[in-house]
Amino acid sequence: MTNSYDAIVIGTGQAGPFLAQRLAGAGMKVAIVERKLFGGTCVNTGCIPSKTMVASAYAAHMVRRAADFGVVNNGPVSVDMKLVKSRKDAVSGQSRTGVENWLRSMTNCTVYHGHGRFESSKEVSVGSQRLTADRIFINVGGRAVVPQMPGIEAVPYLTNSSIMDVDFLPRHLIIVGGGYIGLEFAQMYRRFGSEVTIIGRAPHLTKHEDEDVSTAIREILEGEGVNVQVNATCVGFSRRGEEILAHVDCASGDPEVSGSHVLLAVGRRPNTDDLGLTEAGVAVDKHGYIVVDDQLRTSVPGIWALGDCNGKGTFTHTAFNDAEIVGANLLDNDPRKVSDRITAYAVYTDPPLGRAGLTEAEVRKSGRRALIGRRPMTKVGRAVEKGETQGFMKIMVDAETHEILGAAILGTGGDEAIHSILDAMYAKAPYTVIQRAMHIHPTVSELIPTMLGELQPLSDEAASHRGASQGPQ
Repeated sequence: MTNSYDAIVIGTGQAGPFLAQRLAGAGMKVAIVERKLFGGTCVNTGCIPSKTMVASAYAAHMVRRAADFGVVNNGPVSVDMKLVKSRKDAVSGQSRTGVENWLRSMTNCTVYHGHGRFESSKEVSVGSQRLTADRIFINVGGRAVVPQMPGIEAVPYLTNSSIMDVDFLPRHLIIVGGGYIGLEFAQMYRRFGSEVTIIGRAPHLTKHEDEDVSTAIREILEGEGVNVQVNATCVGFSRRGEEILAHVDCASGDPEVSGSHVLLAVGRRPNTDDLGLTEAGVAVDKHGYIVVDDQLRTSVPGIWALGDCNGKGTFTHTAFNDAEIVGANLLDNDPRKVSDRITAYAVYTDPPLGRAGLTEAEVRKSGRRALIGRRPMTKVGRAVEKGETQGFMKIMVDAETHEILGAAILGTGGDEAIHSILDAMYAKAPYTVIQRAMHIHPTVSELIPTMLGELQPLSDEAASHRGASQGPQ
């Protein structure tokens, strides 16, 4: 039996449900297909559960620091991992149930629970059922990469998904990967009480960030007792009784790390290998990402790809923006496109890193004349009051147009404060708009205008660093 629809959405991650609502609201008959858990990565194994656990780890950290704030705590601090997991499961589960109930109650929308595969460019099978539509939207997300490393098949390992089932405290967690996921779990489990070692292949952590940002993050983690080894040219594994041995060929550090558990955090891959894309004629690149144009259209007319599976972004907010772009083009006669958006994301270490636009290295590489402003968080009153003065903020400005090129805020509230900069960038406003604004005191954001008043030529490193240590709080 074949069921005909105006549109089929495959996947219920961040882009799928919103787009389904838009299409159904426009009077289209919509089918939405979910293979496993409603809500996708963000709800089930990504943002929501991991940040819920980050919050638990932060609470444990602050209890240990109670004396710094004049709070007396005479008892030992312990973490009940079963309760941490229970809280995480409740928050994540509520969100997952909310997405499913929303879709099942949506007018003009039919939910299919099963694995969707293309039979042709206009037909999708879900088990024994056949769905047809002239418009099909792929929102299948991605999953953790398990690289071919010597001995990996001989040891148990965790990924960002399977670690969500852990309800105990690993004695020594070895994390392979110095990216955002690895760093968040490293600090989190260290605060829970595990010994933690990060093994990174790149010369420094967070390889896509500027070296000063990477260095500051490493110092923060090492200050909490996380062991860091970088420049790992070859990583392999073996067993010694109950111990897992990670063999590391590094420029410095122990060439062999002994631990109880391993977390692989070395990248993601798209869930496109079991979709029947060949039957539909949809092109993918060498990494399996679906090839799309600036408005998320695939190589086949009538098929779009949104979210992590298209390689245009790896964040919940980029996936949601994909849905906004597709909806605007189809329903609003609004030619929005992917290239309109500005790079923006946060890394949820503590303190967090908020990023917008270009890095300092990218600005330098561009060869344009630029100005830079820096300020340590020790010169931010709100950070001093909270006793959280680690990190710094910096901003780059085009010397000719005065438009903001990029910024990084590594510090308390950095994931929120970055948005005042991001909004000005979208408005293509000169930096003086923020510089002359009256911000609320005491906040982290109020020091952004001050920082913008101390801009120095980007080429003058000494002057720019002097500017970071001066100015009123």
